[in-house]
Amino acid sequence: MKFRNFKMVSYVVYGRGSFNQLDEILVPHRKDSAPMIFLLDHFFENKSLATRVPVRGKDKIIFADVTHEPKTKQVDALANLLKDEFGSVSGVIGIGGGSVMDLAKAVSLMMNNPGSSADYQGWDLVKNPGVYKAGIPTLSGTGAEVSRTTVLTGPSRKLGMNSDFTPFDQIVLDPELTVNAPVNQRFYTGMDCYIHCIESLTGTFLNEFSKSYGEKALNLCQEVFLGDGTWGPEQDDKLMMASYAGGMSIAYSQVGVAHAVSYGLGYLLGTKHGVGNCIVFDKLEEYYPEGVKEFKQMVKKNKIEIPQNITKGLSDEQFDTMINVSLGMKPLWENALGADWEKIMTRDKLRALYERL
Repeated sequence: MKFRNFKMVSYVVYGRGSFNQLDEILVPHRKDSAPMIFLLDHFFENKSLATRVPVRGKDKIIFADVTHEPKTKQVDALANLLKDEFGSVSGVIGIGGGSVMDLAKAVSLMMNNPGSSADYQGWDLVKNPGVYKAGIPTLSGTGAEVSRTTVLTGPSRKLGMNSDFTPFDQIVLDPELTVNAPVNQRFYTGMDCYIHCIESLTGTFLNEFSKSYGEKALNLCQEVFLGDGTWGPEQDDKLMMASYAGGMSIAYSQVGVAHAVSYGLGYLLGTKHGVGNCIVFDKLEEYYPEGVKEFKQMVKKNKIEIPQNITKGLSDEQFDTMINVSLGMKPLWENALGADWEKIMTRDKLRALYERL
């Protein structure tokens, strides 16, 4: 048996106020006159966090519009802009939610790889390491800070650049940065972590490595979202570590049905990843009965409205598009349903599931 030898994040700093060390962390990675590029979630434009970014010399802050999840054409445009303006850069620093961190990872890779990012959507297609990259989450739950993928919507599919060159060189986990997150967004992103854990812990790829991280992340999510209803520093701390552990859990296993189906929604309708996972998971009692039951308790306790009927009125062609995208996520289906998953999840069965959403 051949065991997977996977790449992890090289350096991690955790703690309240650790963002203040970013300048010191970046100094050894600065190269001559090549600037550091800070991709900052557009949510922080004209907010105090933007003034705390440690810019030096020719460094540039780019406010990344993540109203929609990252597209390959957005990645390519940013990488080409930086190449035209600077030739080379010292690094790309992503500060924001999962979309911004995915964007930073992808732009870093495209600084040193030819063609379009769409050419690298898949598993182990990236040939060259990117420039130095660091991820700083301001929302907790996606696990993007530790994952070996970037969630990108391309011309023909929604699929990440999954490779050993994708993980960040450095992450800064500062729970203080998540304090002003909108309630709904915090819930949807936190549920991305919760759903990661359910899919990992019930999957056919499960092993003790995944289980150890997954169980801890699941427990933290339960404490946060089924607690006494108050939200404060303790909840922010716990959810940030749940996100990290949840991301580590799927690094050595995989996600499952909710993510596979959600990718179809994201590709066709532009549904954001966390919301899409919630919309799908809400209807997956057949596959995750205990998890869905607890998820519904969390939704009720936190007074969240899960969007309904979002696929109503779609054409046969549109359903086929979502089905094609979803069925392309083969490792996810295999983890969820086993090696014979194609006999279980037929096109008709998947169509019926999409119609319920």
